[in-house]
Amino acid sequence: MSAGPTTADPFDRRPDAELGHAGPLVALEPGLRRVTCPNPSPMTFTGTRTYIVGRGEVAVVDPGPEHPGHLEATLAALEPGERVSHIVLTHTHIDHSPGVPALKARTGAQTWAFGPHGAGMSERMQALAASGAKLGGGEGGDRSFQPDRTLADGERLEGAGWALTAIHTPGHISNHLAFEVEAEGMAPGLVLSGDHVMGWATSIVSPPDGDMAAYMASLRKLQGRGHRVFHAGHGHPIEDPEAMIAHLIAHRESRVRQVLAALPSPGMPGKDPLELARGIYTDVDPALIGAAARNVFSVLLGLVEDGRAEHEGVLSDQAKFRHR
Repeated sequence: MSAGPTTADPFDRRPDAELGHAGPLVALEPGLRRVTCPNPSPMTFTGTRTYIVGRGEVAVVDPGPEHPGHLEATLAALEPGERVSHIVLTHTHIDHSPGVPALKARTGAQTWAFGPHGAGMSERMQALAASGAKLGGGEGGDRSFQPDRTLADGERLEGAGWALTAIHTPGHISNHLAFEVEAEGMAPGLVLSGDHVMGWATSIVSPPDGDMAAYMASLRKLQGRGHRVFHAGHGHPIEDPEAMIAHLIAHRESRVRQVLAALPSPGMPGKDPLELARGIYTDVDPALIGAAARNVFSVLLGLVEDGRAEHEGVLSDQAKFRHR
């Protein structure tokens, strides 16, 4: 059953209010339009959000998947005489970036991102990936994308009457950026949060592209900045960003406690991430249990690193884990 947010559960899972009455285009506020791609799935909710920033010469943030209908809807959202001057990415997952080449071909705009897939990976994850550990992962990665220009943490990208300030927010994926948006007529404090903070669900954190330690650090990085609203890569706007961030931090910390409680005692046969996920995520859609297992695995990597858990044999996403 779909439901709106509550104090205990701030997620808005209502699918009925996702599209505008005239179709996928919604004018959110001065200087920001949203076009929703018709690619609903258990991982994308009602579809990927594409945002158009500014008026006249505009930036398109996250063109979405390779979907001709969505490309045409995005171009149709432009007013007469408008043109796309910049194509900007939050991250390189296949529901966000494969639409870039077609949009670039139609507009001639340059592309901007933190870097290609894998850019920004922590030294910890690089070392694990190079160690021979069988981490799995890599699902949904767009390895074909190469930006024309890169954006560093804190770098400001300016256009005609608008600006985007990049915030490197690794965790969901290593090259993830959120963007503080400025535009003519827009009140300050608006952020495009990509898939780092979403209004309908938590994000998958799948090693080695995903990193739970980085994800938690990125959540704390967004705290206390005075933001008034987040518009995410999927789902409804987040009208109270501070409350949502606090909820996500508390939720992830509770998951760590649940994983610890579910781990077998020292000397007992271990459990693999999927077994643990099935015991912990008892209310999750069965279609998402594999993603839940990846989140559990990311927690287990941290527990092994800080000495609270151990694994049998070679470290892998199929290994058996227990208390140390």
